[in-house]
Amino acid sequence: METGGNSLTAGPEGRKRVVSYFYDPEVGNYYYGQGHPMKPHRIRMAHSLIVHYGLHYKMDMFRPYPAQDNDLCRFHADDYISFLKSVCPETQHEQLRVLKRFNVGEDCPVFSGLYQFCQSYAGGSIGGAVKLNHGHSDIAINWSGGLHHAKKCEASGFCYVNDIVLAILELLKYHERVLYVDIDIHHGDGVEEAFYTTDRVMTVSFHKFGDYFPGTGDVRDLGYGKGKYYSLNVPLNDGIDDDSYLSLFKPIISKVMEVYQPGAVVLQCGADSLSGDRLGCFNLSVKGHAECVRYMRTFNVPLLLLGGGGYTIRNVARCWCYETGVAVGVEVEDKMPYNEYFEYFGPDYHLHVAPMSMENQNHRTYLDSIRERLLENLSKLQHVPSVQFQERPPDTELLEEVEEGYDSRPKARLWDGEYSDSETDEMEPKARNHDVDIADASPPSKRHVNLLTEQISKKIKQEVPSEATPVYLQINESTVKSGCQSESRDQVFG
Repeated sequence: METGGNSLTAGPEGRKRVVSYFYDPEVGNYYYGQGHPMKPHRIRMAHSLIVHYGLHYKMDMFRPYPAQDNDLCRFHADDYISFLKSVCPETQHEQLRVLKRFNVGEDCPVFSGLYQFCQSYAGGSIGGAVKLNHGHSDIAINWSGGLHHAKKCEASGFCYVNDIVLAILELLKYHERVLYVDIDIHHGDGVEEAFYTTDRVMTVSFHKFGDYFPGTGDVRDLGYGKGKYYSLNVPLNDGIDDDSYLSLFKPIISKVMEVYQPGAVVLQCGADSLSGDRLGCFNLSVKGHAECVRYMRTFNVPLLLLGGGGYTIRNVARCWCYETGVAVGVEVEDKMPYNEYFEYFGPDYHLHVAPMSMENQNHRTYLDSIRERLLENLSKLQHVPSVQFQERPPDTELLEEVEEGYDSRPKARLWDGEYSDSETDEMEPKARNHDVDIADASPPSKRHVNLLTEQISKKIKQEVPSEATPVYLQINESTVKSGCQSESRDQVFG
């Protein structure tokens, strides 16, 4: 078995980073339904490649601790979270009115284990933010996260809870400013909307604009009030290629980092901007997409990498595996090692695929005008906006489970039926199963026991009132834009 390629030692990106990787072995079992383009199984495929390339040896591996109700209600309305917790396929027909209210239906269907799925992917993103806050990691990865369309009290665009907003709120406990960058083909509307009126978070989204979901993200959308000019939108046309994309990405992000100087960065790596995506219309290669990750890595700022869209699942797995290699500083080989999903990647069985032959409708004059306009907007920003010192919210205590046994080959998760093209439903399990990974069957290690003992000790100490309350940074709740009106919650936070 091939275990990786050559180390990336040239340039500042070659410095060794401590990388935390969050993965729930059950995530691939969740199933949106027959014909639905969102397939959590792609996360398991990506993980399989990561393990068979040997990248897991270079990271700290964690199974995310499920996000609890109070974690999710730091942004979402409590009645919405209660609904997600209670709804199930067997009873949804009795709640048609509520389904419509929360925008749950065709695009965002009710499926078995829906709430557990939300807890899992949100828990990975929050856990990654905690690792960065405490200096335990330089980079944290949660490929199951990045669901950027969810609003305060409604589902949208295959997204139910907005793990990105929750992770950013966690990061704001320790950092004055957080930068959010989105390279999904769809506009990161849910995240932008949440922080539209604050300068504590800057959002930058590169996306297809026009007659395309969600229909937002005009270059003229800049933010409001204290947040004016802290929302940056880069509207793009069909067929954009690597060179055109990076000719915008690098100068814009370079200026943002210079002016804004964030304490942490969240990068949403939606893979539907890749060439040949089932729902996309861009023409990026895996290397071009990953160059955005590589470039953000060079700034040596705590970095949270999240997934997002991506609907040609064999290419999603390729992309996120390669970008995991970029995160740990390894150039993985193009020739793919044998793995339990090997048949998905035929006929060439390579990691990289050639971009399609399609017209790039982003002409040079258009790209130049967009770049100049956005750089002009950035020139109007106050350099390094500060925030008053206030009482800091309490730390989030997460009992993250260390995944053991990753040096063993993961158990294949196959179902009855032959392999076929990645867009067909035959490649999805028909119902959630409860297979046990080799890692799950391993007895708890001494390291695991010590970790749990330490967490329990911290919890006991937390019950003892301290004489002095620490004073630090806190996001002003009134500056966070509410996603919608809710009778039971007037504020974004509970």
